[in-house]
Amino acid sequence: MKKQAASFVTAAILSSAFAGIASADTYTVKKGDTLSHIAFTYKTSVLELKKTNKLTSDLIYANQKLTVPSAGSKVTAASVKKTTAAKTTAPAKTSAPAQKTTAQAATYVVKSGDTLSKIASKHKIKLNDLMKWNGLKNHLIYPGQKLKVSNGTSSTTASKKETDPAQKPASKPAQKPAASAPAKPTQTPAVKPAPAPAPAQPAKPAATPVAQIEYVVKSGDTLSKISLQFGMTVQQLKDVNKLTSDLIFVGQKLMVTKPADSPAAVTTPTSPPTGTQEPAVISFAKEVMGVPYVWAGSTPEGFDCSGFIYYAFNKAGKQMGRYSSEGYYSRSFYVNDPQPGDLVFFENTYKPGISHMGIYLGNNEFIHASTTGGVMISNLSETYYAKHFEGFKRFY
Repeated sequence: MKKQAASFVTAAILSSAFAGIASADTYTVKKGDTLSHIAFTYKTSVLELKKTNKLTSDLIYANQKLTVPSAGSKVTAASVKKTTAAKTTAPAKTSAPAQKTTAQAATYVVKSGDTLSKIASKHKIKLNDLMKWNGLKNHLIYPGQKLKVSNGTSSTTASKKETDPAQKPASKPAQKPAASAPAKPTQTPAVKPAPAPAPAQPAKPAATPVAQIEYVVKSGDTLSKISLQFGMTVQQLKDVNKLTSDLIFVGQKLMVTKPADSPAAVTTPTSPPTGTQEPAVISFAKEVMGVPYVWAGSTPEGFDCSGFIYYAFNKAGKQMGRYSSEGYYSRSFYVNDPQPGDLVFFENTYKPGISHMGIYLGNNEFIHASTTGGVMISNLSETYYAKHFEGFKRFY
């Protein structure tokens, strides 16, 4: 009952601290701000902020003026802490010693300038564990907030009681009923080792007739892109057309092959074999799931799509420079059979041409830094991504 009463008091305090939104005010965006952070500070939603300021995306910039609730309604850790201290002064009674005790998890009080990544690194714990122990769904924290930085362990402290020797056999665990034990066979047949039969040789598939057709090079075409479209390799395409380099030009006519009386071959992405170890770049990418989108960001404080690629691949050991999506597009080549860890590119999203990218996971899924959800996993069959999909590539 006392714990329930304490919960009611805490709920009333928090309700009082968060109640009431004052009239609108103007807020000047600072470097590193996001709509999610501003909405949390002023006890409103991202949707309401965007609606009030007539924003069509989550992109904001330093010194931008936004209409928000007045500063009097801001949530501050100091106000909540002060109110809590004033209304919960009754000392808790010490309960009788229990036989089973649980070690208290260590806690840490958030300071100004702290981030989840810094706290996890300081206490030598994983970022995912820190979020799980504290029930966090995103990376937003505030000064004065208390966070668990260990999981705690349990130990049993029941006192030993002297028992009569005659009673000791009674403490043995009861035998399982005969019905639950599997029936023993009356006789075990002897097993003689025998050589395994030789595997049957698979029948050779019949050769598929192919036909050559003429293809006219369009703006933006590359040999890699054309070979992927027609199920060929770049070398095959060069051999058929007697090309000595990868240079092609708009209007150039190339001979391509495809199965006779059938449309051009289309490669379907495959998933990794069962039991295959996940590539390191994907492991590092998943560690920062939920990190918010920040324009030009390339650290766990915030990412844009190309900054996320830069971070994940460098963590996985591939030393590379910081480029835009277009820069990484020009430093990679098309692949016919994409594997987990390859790149996936999109075009004509917020600007013409290559404008977004992510890391392919297999099973038609990819992980990327989205302007609407931060680092997240999406599916290529979703209408938006299917419309803007450009192709799969791999770093040279």
